[in-house]
Amino acid sequence: MSDQKQLHRDTIWPVTDTGGFADRLFDLTDRVVLVTGGSRGLGREMAFAAARCGADVIIASRKYDACVATADAIAAETGRTAFPYQVHVGRWDELDGLVDAAYDRFGKVDVLVNNAGMSPLYESLSSVTEKLFDTVVNLNLKGPFRLSALIGERMVADGGGSIVNVSSSGSIRPAPDMLPYAAAKAGLNTLSEGLAKAYGPTVRVNTLMAGPYLTDISKAWDMDGAENPFRGLPLQRAGDPSEIVGAALFLMSDASSFTTGSILRADGGV
Repeated sequence: MSDQKQLHRDTIWPVTDTGGFADRLFDLTDRVVLVTGGSRGLGREMAFAAARCGADVIIASRKYDACVATADAIAAETGRTAFPYQVHVGRWDELDGLVDAAYDRFGKVDVLVNNAGMSPLYESLSSVTEKLFDTVVNLNLKGPFRLSALIGERMVADGGGSIVNVSSSGSIRPAPDMLPYAAAKAGLNTLSEGLAKAYGPTVRVNTLMAGPYLTDISKAWDMDGAENPFRGLPLQRAGDPSEIVGAALFLMSDASSFTTGSILRADGGV
C-alpha cells in the first residue's frame, strides 16, 4: 500500500481510536451540517443522524416554530448544538442571510444537505399555473443551486466539504401527476454532477435519490386500495423515514471520500 493511501486510511480510522470501526467510518464529530427542510420528514431524520454522529446542525425551514422544536429535541438527545433558522429556500434573496448566519454562528459549514422540496397536487397538466410551476422549480432547483454556490465556494476556501442534493426517483421515473417536480429534480441530478466538477477535488457533491417514504406527503396516498403503487416495487412498500439515514450518513461523512458526482438511490427498487 502506498504511503498516501495509508495516510488516508489512518486519517479516517486511526488505529489509536477506541471507537468501533463503523463509528470511526461515519464520524462527524465537530463538523457543521446544514439541512434545509430539516424540521420534518427526511430532513429531520438526517439532521438527527448527523448530530448522533457528533455534528452540530443547522435546521433551516420555512416554519420557525418547527425549526426550534426540532433543534431543541436534537440538542436534548445528543448534546450537540442545533441552530434553528427560518428561511424560504425558494426565495433567492433570503439565502445570503442563511449562509451569513451559519458562518457567523459556527465559522464554517462542512456539509450542506439540500433537502427542502415540494410537489403540489394539480387536476391536470393544463391546470398547472405559471406560479405553481415557478414555485416548484424555485424550491427544488433554483434554491439548491444558489445555496450550493454560496457555500461551495466557501468550502473550497476552507479546504473541503460535502454537498448532498436530495432528489427523487421521479426524476428518472416521471409520472403525469408530478411533472414540474420531476423536471426540477432531474435538473438537480445534473446540478450535482456539474458542481462536483466545479468544486473538486476538495468538495464532493452527490445526489441522494429518495423514493417513496412515509412522510407527511404520504397521507394522500392510497396504499390499501387496489391501486397501491408500491406493490410493483422489489420491496413492495414505501420506506420509513429512518431508512434514509444510512445513505445520507455515507454521503455526509468520509465513508464516501472517493464518491462525487454520483447518484445514490434509496428508493426501494423503483
